[in-house]
Amino acid sequence: MSRLTIISHTEHYKDAEGHIVGLGSTVTEINNLLDIFDEIYHVAMFHEGVATNNTLAYQSERIKFIPIPAVGGNTLIDKLNIIWRAPSILNTVRKALKKADYFQFRSPTGIGVFIIPYLICFNSTKGWFKYAGNWKQNKPPLSYAFQQWLLKKQKQRPVTINGSWPDQLQHCLTFENPCLSNSEIQKGEMIRIEKSLSNTLINFCFVGRLEEEKGLSLLIEAFNNLEPSEKLMINNVHIVGQGKDKAIYMKLAESGSVNFIFHGYLSRAGVQEIYEKSHAIVLPSASEGFPKVIAEAMNFGCLPIVSNVSSIGHYVKDGINGFLLDAVSEVSLIDVLRKMLKLTDLDYCKMLRSNEDQLDQFTYSYYNARIKKLILNS
Repeated sequence: MSRLTIISHTEHYKDAEGHIVGLGSTVTEINNLLDIFDEIYHVAMFHEGVATNNTLAYQSERIKFIPIPAVGGNTLIDKLNIIWRAPSILNTVRKALKKADYFQFRSPTGIGVFIIPYLICFNSTKGWFKYAGNWKQNKPPLSYAFQQWLLKKQKQRPVTINGSWPDQLQHCLTFENPCLSNSEIQKGEMIRIEKSLSNTLINFCFVGRLEEEKGLSLLIEAFNNLEPSEKLMINNVHIVGQGKDKAIYMKLAESGSVNFIFHGYLSRAGVQEIYEKSHAIVLPSASEGFPKVIAEAMNFGCLPIVSNVSSIGHYVKDGINGFLLDAVSEVSLIDVLRKMLKLTDLDYCKMLRSNEDQLDQFTYSYYNARIKKLILNS
């Protein structure tokens, strides 16, 4: 019997029926880990308040949620609260590790500054670290830089990272971020066959947190500053996600003549419906690892228009299967949007087909097989 303890900052809530639900993308990934683990314990943050539409319940009683306080943030009080809560969080982690044969710690996260040292120095459980952020960020936040330094210095456990790098250490393993089921791959194949630019206006989408770091104001301004003739080629720009500055972005969107639709949080099925009706996904973020939404959107026939940061350029090849921004700027984004608007149907369909060979690498089954081979059998 093989048991796994996962430690993360993943948001969990209680839904209207009193069931525990968590961030849908992470919960789905963990649900699929049941194919290689008999029991999973997830130590993660519990938030008071109403569960959002992008949350899901675990599919099996073999997954046990173990709550820790919701800590983290940018203010001094937030950071002091992490320190204050650290002893009780570590005690919860210690007890959960005793239940398991393996652990997975998901970083970077604020609690990583004390949990990673604990796992390295005071815990003998086998396991691995999953670093989901930008492994090659030029100026990462201090806590992220510290976590990377620790993960590079320790050599006894694997670290899975986004991308493949010339100076990559032997224990740092390139792993794609899983986000697609085999049935979704099959469905995506059918959708891509049907996608076309012939006799249709073009739909764009953005999926992510509504915040400056994700480039949302840049996106809105770039669309609004297209030529009138170019705007006439656009049907809708779908904005999926939530953020404290949503009202500001909605007001900015209203200042132009492009039709932006703000959907807020959507369920996994709801997001897929947006992908199905969209021709391209636009993500002009300044710093990313490799967002799952890129692979998900590509699967359902959306060409990625994305910033060339971290490992994104390892998978998105400019002009081949998507478009890369020369710089995270309005000028660069407008230039790429114009390239998209000028695509012939033949070229668009050819670019969609160019994605097919690599999409299997983002399936849960492919990820699980690599976990078994490279980590559990190491």
